[in-house]
Amino acid sequence: MSATVPVDHDEGTKWDWPFQKGDGVVKVLEYEDHFEVGLEAFNFEPKEIDVKNVGDFLEIHMAHTTKDDKFGSITRSITRCYRLPKGTDPSTIKSKLDGSGILHITGNKKK
Repeated sequence: MSATVPVDHDEGTKWDWPFQKGDGVVKVLEYEDHFEVGLEAFNFEPKEIDVKNVGDFLEIHMAHTTKDDKFGSITRSITRCYRLPKGTDPSTIKSKLDGSGILHITGNKKK
């Protein structure tokens, strides 16, 4: 079973988010009643991001078409797959791209 999760976004002001040493590009927080994922998506527009719930996994695909500039052509494509925490209710998964270029994905756990 596969279900597409719409990518919501805001037009907020972009500002530097100083990551702490060792944070990496993905933050995953799991709580008793929900989970949160923060993934860097600086180079992508909302329409270039596809978030899907595939069984027990969350699949994130980010890609944009070739962009030409005076130095050549650039194409970016990233796919990440994460196992959902046990007890996650797939119908509650939401994603939002904030004005800083961070893709936030959240989901509640079944009670």
